[in-house]
Amino acid sequence: MLLKTLLLALASTLAWSADALAQAPIVIKFSHVVASDTPKGKGAERFKELAEKATKGRVKVELYANSTLYKDKEEMEALQLGAVQMLAPSLAKFGPLGVKEFEVFDLPYIFPSKDVLNRVTEGPIGKDLMKKLESKGITGLAFWDNGFKVMSANKPLLVPADFKGLKMRVQASKVLDAQMRALGANPQVMAFSEVYQALQTGVVDGTENPPSNVYTQKMHEVQKNLTVSNHGYLGYAVIVNKKFWDSLPADVRGQLEGAMKDASKYSNAIAQQENDQALEAIRKSGKTAIHVLTDAEKVEWRKVLVPVQKAMEDRIGKDLIASVNKESAALGFK
Repeated sequence: MLLKTLLLALASTLAWSADALAQAPIVIKFSHVVASDTPKGKGAERFKELAEKATKGRVKVELYANSTLYKDKEEMEALQLGAVQMLAPSLAKFGPLGVKEFEVFDLPYIFPSKDVLNRVTEGPIGKDLMKKLESKGITGLAFWDNGFKVMSANKPLLVPADFKGLKMRVQASKVLDAQMRALGANPQVMAFSEVYQALQTGVVDGTENPPSNVYTQKMHEVQKNLTVSNHGYLGYAVIVNKKFWDSLPADVRGQLEGAMKDASKYSNAIAQQENDQALEAIRKSGKTAIHVLTDAEKVEWRKVLVPVQKAMEDRIGKDLIASVNKESAALGFK
């Protein structure tokens, strides 16, 4: 009788444990390196909200902003190993991973407008690029916008000659390295989380970023000059561990895809507004002089930077670069 009672109790416990496991939420750890109040940070917050609502609690999204979980160089490996399920790295991160075609986004003056950019990310070019990630154990879900970049330093940067000898922080991208060298600067690869201190202590002299990143990381407090150059683009790809994504129940995966689609629309819609507001906040701080390039200065910048596109054809792909420029031509840009 005692044995029977013990067996019944064990069976009941096992049944409860199985039921508890069945009801345990699916956890998605979403790590990124920027502040929560940036376009990417806000997009991640919106995805969390929409995903948990759409799945009625079956999915729990844990957000880790500002490199609190992983830094630039660590996060991609962590995703591939399954230590984190979701990231939104800048597009420059995929070159070092072996998908060099993504460095097309780093080329200076490749996108003359957001309309051209959208034709690329939302069209066949963007879809083909995302497919290339699958061989790396990664599924690409969406492109997120963060706007065009400005340059900053402790001296005015108005013409290419102003860059000569400056140590400029860049991401680990061969294109960005070539860009800075074309300007006469010395590119310094550095994790995003380390840039503020490096600027403050003089380890590097300047950097490039959209205004929202400059402002939220307080870089303007340690940079006396900022040039609105719009010379390059910074965007992100929201990615997940492919094995994890494929293992999800089909209905949950569909709900998450819907949440990501809506979160992407939101994030991309606020990017320009956030950058405009950040630039104005930098101006009002009085700590940084803001320079807007004149038409003549733009000509000088383009003269030294546009040739980087040709120089990178062997690395990125001549046909891919031509395809992007064709999208520009289709909208009337030369």
